[in-house]
Amino acid sequence: MDHLIGLLLGTEQDWPRAFETLIGRIGPIRGRDGTDHRLRTARVSIEPFNLRDRPTHDLVIDRLAYWYYHPREWLKKIALMDDVYLLNSPFTFQSMEKHAAYCAMMRLGLHVPETVLVPYKNPVDHAKWAYTAERYNQPFDLDAVADRIGYPLFMKPYDGGAWVGVSRIADSTALHTAYDQSGERLMHLQQSIEGYEVFTRSLTIGPETMVMKFRPELPMHERYAVEHDFLDATVGDEVVTISRLVNAFFRWEFNSCESLVRDGVVYPIDYANACPDVALTSLHYYFPWAMTALVRWSAFCVVTGRRPGLDLDTARYFTVADDASLGYRDKLTAYRRIADDYLAVDDYREFCDTALPHVPALVAEWVASPDFDDLLVSTVRATYPPHEHDRFIAHFRGLIDLWKHENTH
Repeated sequence: MDHLIGLLLGTEQDWPRAFETLIGRIGPIRGRDGTDHRLRTARVSIEPFNLRDRPTHDLVIDRLAYWYYHPREWLKKIALMDDVYLLNSPFTFQSMEKHAAYCAMMRLGLHVPETVLVPYKNPVDHAKWAYTAERYNQPFDLDAVADRIGYPLFMKPYDGGAWVGVSRIADSTALHTAYDQSGERLMHLQQSIEGYEVFTRSLTIGPETMVMKFRPELPMHERYAVEHDFLDATVGDEVVTISRLVNAFFRWEFNSCESLVRDGVVYPIDYANACPDVALTSLHYYFPWAMTALVRWSAFCVVTGRRPGLDLDTARYFTVADDASLGYRDKLTAYRRIADDYLAVDDYREFCDTALPHVPALVAEWVASPDFDDLLVSTVRATYPPHEHDRFIAHFRGLIDLWKHENTH
């Protein structure tokens, strides 16, 4: 049986090339019923489509539709009409952006920092705006709102990504400057968690999560620190639970979550990332893990015939959230069970052990090959100016060599 995995891409070339290579080398996969399944990939093109057309894809990895609406509508069509599995759900990334994600996780009792949504600085371009604004828009004191939250704070778009439009606000002058510049973008004001010990970014693909120490103040190639055991077991498990909870709740199975840890308390601050960073020059050491997880989860979904869960089933989570007899840790445990059930953790692990036991060795062999080094070199040359090529080729080769040393011996 043949299965087609579609890649809906923007400007990326590194991880798609890696994924295509590994899928091409994985070979037939034996299903539980003894059937051999063969996987192949194709990059999705953008063109007119009839709503009754039958797609040839079994699964599509989407990295474009959050910003490009035509392919978003195609994804919604093939999910609603044809049961094509999607990474990620276009329905929740369209309607439940960062603002709705904050609301949902506050409802579930997570330690989301204090957050206020403020009206547009400039009127939206709509004929009815002036009439509505004159009658219904209430004047408000921006300084008073900020004072209630407390300085320093962050101003950031309610639906943004890639840190675009994010400002750290230290005083009233900076507050008004940032608000004036926000224009027609709808903005949050959010409490800053000062004095945190660790900034984490956890990348989750299906049931697999890698929690990485993140240093946002450094250049992108240095932001992910190669450091192990930087969280104690309890805090580390909480970060993983929050990441999987977010993903299962919104049906985002290829997503990253940023959390701050202070005095043993985990504060999730950003966890709606339609296109999480998986660039070779960003993840470096962690890149082979990400490709392994993406290959295995994609294979699991298509070979086992997993169907997309378009309904969110929020009542299961809210029943736990509203149970006054449960403490925070008890609720996390219950959320983890619901999330693991949705992500089919036990079935996935069994599938990896029985149908894909060769994948880790396959990835390790590929990472040690000239083909991977060619990918690394070409990615560096496409990313950095010529006078920095030698420096960054050596830098990333060193980090990959560390991964090989720690994962293939």
